[in-house]
Amino acid sequence: MNLHQFRFVQEAVRRNLNLTEAAKALHTSQPGVSKAIIELEEELGVEIFSRHGKRLKRVTEPGQHVLQSIEVIMRELGNLKRIGEQFSAQDSGTLSIATTHTQARYVLPIPVAKLREAYPKVNVSLHQGSPREVARMLIDEIAEIGIATESLSDFPELVTLPCYEWQHVLVMPQGHPLAKKERVTLEELALEPIITYHPSFTGRTRIDTAFAAKKLVPRIALEAIDSDVIKTYVRLGLGVGIVAEMAVREDGSNGDLVVRPVGHLFGQNIARVAFKRSAYLRNFVFKFAELLSDRLDRKLIATALAGTTHDYGL
Repeated sequence: MNLHQFRFVQEAVRRNLNLTEAAKALHTSQPGVSKAIIELEEELGVEIFSRHGKRLKRVTEPGQHVLQSIEVIMRELGNLKRIGEQFSAQDSGTLSIATTHTQARYVLPIPVAKLREAYPKVNVSLHQGSPREVARMLIDEIAEIGIATESLSDFPELVTLPCYEWQHVLVMPQGHPLAKKERVTLEELALEPIITYHPSFTGRTRIDTAFAAKKLVPRIALEAIDSDVIKTYVRLGLGVGIVAEMAVREDGSNGDLVVRPVGHLFGQNIARVAFKRSAYLRNFVFKFAELLSDRLDRKLIATALAGTTHDYGL
C-alpha cells in the first residue's frame, strides 16, 4: 500500500464517489484511480466501497474504519511536513487563515500587521468564506487557523476556543425617528425595514431567535454578508441596519450614521478560533492566535489540541 492509494480513496469520498471528478482533482486518469483503489482493497482483504458495475455506490462498514485510519495517516503526514518546515525555517513560511468577511475586514488587520512585524519573512494568505466554508478549509488543510462566530464548534474534527465577545449594533441615518431613542425595543424594530446579514453569517441566528421568541416577524428588506454593503444601503434610506459592533469602530467611517448598541435585544456573540484536531502548529501560528486575543496562549492551545481540555468560557 502507498500514499497515492490513500489520497485516491480520500478524494473519491470527497467527490461523492465520482471517480472521474476525483481523477480530475488529482490530475490523473480515472482508470488509474479505480485500479489503485482495487489494489488497496485486495491488499487489505476488504471492500472499501460497494459497487454497482464499475460505479462506486457507498462506503462499506470496513471501509469506514479504513477511511478513519487513512485520515490519521494523512494528517500525520501533513504534520511531518510542517515539522520539517518549522525546523528548517524557524521564522518563515506562509500562514493560511480561513475567516469570514467581517473578521477579515474589521478584526484581523491589526493582528496580521503585528505578526508581519514579528515575523517579516512570513507571508499571510487570507481565505474568506461562510463559517461552514471556514470549517471545511481547516478540515481539508487549506488553512491552519480559522476565525468565525457560527458553525465552527459543530465539527468534531476541529478544536475551537472562544476568542472574544461582541454584540450587534443598530445603524440608521441622522434624523431617523429611532435615532432619538437611547434604547430601542424589538417591537419598534419590527415595524422598520431591516438590512442585516445573511442567515448563516455574523450572528444572524440570534437576531431571528430574538424576534421569534416574542412572536414578531421582522421586515427584512435586504440581506448581505458584508457590513459595508449593509451600511451603504442604510445611507440610501432602504432601512435600518443591524451589524456587528466591529463594523462601526473605525473613526470617521460612520459620521453620518447614528449607532445604538442592541446587545440587550440579541445577546452576546462569541467569535471562536479553530484548528484541525491534532494538527502540528508552527511557532508563528501560535503567535498569531495570541495576537487575536489575550485569552489565548500557546499552552492553552497546545492542551486543547492534545484533546485534554474542555470548552472554555470567556
